[in-house]
Amino acid sequence: MSSTEHQKDTAHVVAGLKGAIHNPNVSEEAKQTAAERLEQMNASQETGNQEPDTNRVLGGYKATLHNPRTSEAAKAHAAEVLEAAGYTIEKPAGSSDDEHLNRVLGGYKAALNNPNVSSAAKQHAREFLKEHGAI
Repeated sequence: MSSTEHQKDTAHVVAGLKGAIHNPNVSEEAKQTAAERLEQMNASQETGNQEPDTNRVLGGYKATLHNPRTSEAAKAHAAEVLEAAGYTIEKPAGSSDDEHLNRVLGGYKAALNNPNVSSAAKQHAREFLKEHGAI
């Protein structure tokens, strides 16, 4: 097996450590060890030493939540991983579906003007904006 097959998904590790800290069946010593490991992981992330694909992995979990072909079990797992990574899953109180759509449309409009966005992604943004009457 290659070394990439043995690498652990950071979001899963964080979720497991947080779960251990809050589990009443885990010893105080193990909880302390988990807390220390979380602190070390946070420090390495702040210094830029986190795995390069973490954002893509979390983005995949976000997509899972909105995919109508995804099972409820998979959506529940995705929500757990995202919450463990510090993302809020629920819409903020008072937020409407129109407000969400406006933010999505704004993101696609910004993508059209971003030089770091691929031409394929810009084409997708144009199509989405046209479908919603935004351009």
